[in-house]
Amino acid sequence: MNSVEAVVAQIQGLSGSGSTAQDLVHLHTLLKQSDEFLSSDSGRAASLLSQLDPCIHSLGYLYILEACTSDPISKDQSSEIALSIAGFVDACKAEQIRLAPDKFISVCRRLKDQVLLVETPIRGVAPMLTAVRKLQSSSEQLTTLHPDFLLLCLLAKCYKTGLSVLEDDVYEVDQPRDFFLYCYYGGMICIGQKQFHKASELLHNVVTAPMSTINAIAVEAYKKYILVSLIHSGQFSTSFPKYASSVAQRNLKNFSQPYIDLANSYSTGKISELESCVQTNKDKFESDNSLGLVKQVVSSMYKRNIQRLTQTYLTLSLQDIANTVQLKSPKEAEMHVLQMIQDGEIYATINQKDGMVRFLEDPEQYKTCRMIEQIDSSIQRIMALSKKLTAMDEHMSCDPLYLGKVGRERQRHDFEDFDSVPQKFNI
Repeated sequence: MNSVEAVVAQIQGLSGSGSTAQDLVHLHTLLKQSDEFLSSDSGRAASLLSQLDPCIHSLGYLYILEACTSDPISKDQSSEIALSIAGFVDACKAEQIRLAPDKFISVCRRLKDQVLLVETPIRGVAPMLTAVRKLQSSSEQLTTLHPDFLLLCLLAKCYKTGLSVLEDDVYEVDQPRDFFLYCYYGGMICIGQKQFHKASELLHNVVTAPMSTINAIAVEAYKKYILVSLIHSGQFSTSFPKYASSVAQRNLKNFSQPYIDLANSYSTGKISELESCVQTNKDKFESDNSLGLVKQVVSSMYKRNIQRLTQTYLTLSLQDIANTVQLKSPKEAEMHVLQMIQDGEIYATINQKDGMVRFLEDPEQYKTCRMIEQIDSSIQRIMALSKKLTAMDEHMSCDPLYLGKVGRERQRHDFEDFDSVPQKFNI
């Protein structure tokens, strides 16, 4: 094909209403051969896009759109380009664009770049979510576009939209960097929604993921993981689990000393020591954009100290609570107690007349229909996860590459063990 017109004609002929899967594969081959030609004549190609229907001719439209947007785009053109790409993403057929995933990813990332250039990330959230769903072969697959989508959600503060993707269980990962960014951005979105348990899980995944060298994503995730752990559970252990990489165990602490110092101060239960540590490292926390989260750590210590009081006292005055947990006034103590009651962190009543707080037992009897449904849902999910892990284990045990590596490792260890026997006797 020696002209853009010929390319368009082939696209119309091979991806029309009566086209077959073989036709699309043949068209894909032709388009790959014409890729350089389309890029060199992108201006002419752009003028012919109107002859194609993005819904019917998705594959060909994708190739031409990618060629048309490959040149540098000015800020004045950004809105128009972003609108064109968003329209294509919404209309295109998933089975066609999956034939050229790299092209589709490239076009979608240009959409992200353009909305960030004009500082309107919210315009890219809905199209990028659509792109993720169309690129996925199943909800269990983590695509390269997941981190880009979550980044736009973060910048646009569309946290609930980001959570819709984070609810999926991921089992298929193509690129390690995608996994690191997905978990880090996902953790930040959960922090924005104050879902600290989920945030802790995602950040933990980054910290303990296999890595051959230390990377900036893991370092930042470890810092946030410390803070989130303190807020969520009131404690943090500097010991890494056995499955964490040796690289992480050796290096992450060296990059996070102010945060480890904060965790050590938190463990004392003394608010004065914690605030002193915050003040000492304030510049570092600010440069890491973590000061807001650090302030939530300080606030959580007041809550932890109030929770400890519920284990000792049945009733206590607001003045005594303020004195014990080092709050400035009974009014401030009342605000903390009310917030904790609202969040379900403690069970108590406040007598406004005499300023007394009565601590109560957990009213949940674990026999309501709602609680039974919740428990049943958790059991079903665990059973499904168990089946999935069993299937993955069986698949891995049949993988020739895995078996070959295990065989080599076993031979090496057997040789080493045999060689060590005389050394032991010599000693």
